[in-house]
Amino acid sequence: MAVTGSQRRNLLGALGVVAILAVPAVGLPAIDRALPAERPVRSDEPYPVAAGVSVVPPPGATVDVTGTRPGDTAGTALFRIGPVRYAIAVRPFAGDLATAAARLRKRITGTSGYQVTGTQLAVATMGGLNGLQGGYTAPGRGGRYLVFVVDGLTIEVTVSGGELDLGRTLPRIEASTSTLRHDGTTR
Repeated sequence: MAVTGSQRRNLLGALGVVAILAVPAVGLPAIDRALPAERPVRSDEPYPVAAGVSVVPPPGATVDVTGTRPGDTAGTALFRIGPVRYAIAVRPFAGDLATAAARLRKRITGTSGYQVTGTQLAVATMGGLNGLQGGYTAPGRGGRYLVFVVDGLTIEVTVSGGELDLGRTLPRIEASTSTLRHDGTTR
């Protein structure tokens, strides 16, 4: 059986379509893997998290795009200061501050090996948010958590890292969390 000219054109056309589809299927993931997950972030201007919530990142921080999900009504920002993880999550919430804090503590202690330590203390930001903060530990790691409730939102902050690294970066992170603010708009 001989191949006709139209069959040859159809085969070449099909191969062209496959090649066009292969470029994004193979090329885009390769480009994505080549880009760093951590990107520099300015420490002199507010970084929008979600739903009108923003924070000024600490000096030396990078934003980890693999864990950062901005949004109109909910979102997260994941910063890294060396090996220390600093995450802020904003979600719609209908409860009060005590309920939000209990929920966050339950999620922390629900992770194997994690336990809340010490007492929970009141905290306030320069932007007028009032919340609660506490500490937690895990094997070889320490952490802090803060939680705020404002205008139908919960703002949860978790910080974790090795004890030595955490001790060195906590002053910068505390200065950053004091800049948390809500601009009054919930989209």
